[in-house]
Amino acid sequence: KRAAYVWLTDFVGWLPMPDGGDREAFVTADYNAEMIEHIARFPRVRDRAIFVGNAGDIVPDAFGTDLPEIRDWTEEHYDFSGYVTGFDPAQFADREALRAELGYAPDEQVCIVAVGGSGVGAHLLRKVIAAFPEAKERVPALRMIVVAGPRIDPASLPRHQGLEVRAYVHELYRHLAACDLAVVQGGLTTAMELTACRRPFLYFPLRHHFEQNFHVRHRLERYRAGRCMDFETETPETLATAIAEEIGRDVDYREVETDGAARAAARIAELL
Repeated sequence: KRAAYVWLTDFVGWLPMPDGGDREAFVTADYNAEMIEHIARFPRVRDRAIFVGNAGDIVPDAFGTDLPEIRDWTEEHYDFSGYVTGFDPAQFADREALRAELGYAPDEQVCIVAVGGSGVGAHLLRKVIAAFPEAKERVPALRMIVVAGPRIDPASLPRHQGLEVRAYVHELYRHLAACDLAVVQGGLTTAMELTACRRPFLYFPLRHHFEQNFHVRHRLERYRAGRCMDFETETPETLATAIAEEIGRDVDYREVETDGAARAAARIAELL
């Protein structure tokens, strides 16, 4: 080791999916036990460990049978920075000006559909696109923009009149701040960007993705943010209904702190 080392994370603890059975529960507990032992035996490896969030964001579960509670252990071994958004939501306080700058008309109800940079979201994009005609009937002012991302060919996606499909949207977080509704996967970053900007959104955790199904969902529920959806059971009709119910809805989310980056930076700077 030749330099100070800081570890940052936004979740702690691998958790088994309910349908994984005893084997998955054993494997995740064994992985967690190995991590706990590593930290206990070699504390010098990490000069600082920072949890990007607060203690309440940690799931109320144990690492496994006969292992510590995740929250208790994390509070003993981590500092807490609060969430780091990467931008100040206050800069979007004037949403009308932001919408005008981005080309959204005042009478449009804008829905942004985005699935990140991987190709795994193609199925979700197709399901949302299938819901567009009925959603448009329910919300006549609907303007839906589907962002394919770098791994999904826009030409491979179905089209409907009035539906926009884009390969890339520069500074997507600004469009999320301006939208009336977003439909996204269950990743923490995009969901927390929407939470910080107080925008309604539907989110679909990836099946068998324990972080999205447990850690992210727990945090979003703590913030009273978003509406969790099940990809397997949603149909184009039920999805259109959800879009109509959520678009433009007033929210009562918990405030997201804006000093998380400064707090994390201060703790890191102490090691320089």
